Amino acid sequence: QVQLVESGGGWVQPGGSLRLSCTASEFTRSRPFIVWVRQAPGKGLKWVSRIDTRTETESYTDEVKGRFRTSLDHAKATVYLQMNNLIPDDTAMYYCVNSWDGSGSRGQGTQVTVSS
Repeated sequence: QVQLVESGGGWVQPGGSLRLSCTASEFTRSRPFIVWVRQAPGKGLKWVSRIDTRTETESYTDEVKGRFRTSLDHAKATVYLQMNNLIPDDTAMYYCVNSWDGSGSRGQGTQVTVSS
């Protein structure tokens, strides 16, 4: 099973930026998708973005389109989530998951807090 470790969260003011990292033990062709999901306080898990590690095809939920960008570095087996123009509603614990839809086991996550 691929192991994933998230990092890069923190506190930022509205309009600011953060870059999250998801470092994998490996990328596998049998399970090529890395998904970012988030969970706001008191709310359920929501899918944010997906990247296909074979083709680097990206997908985003409408809430973050135009503001977030996911990318990957094969040499480092790392997927990034660049988050720009952050708003308070982006406040959540962010997780990366090695699956198509974000289901399955998650790591410890990284907290993102957007407030003034």
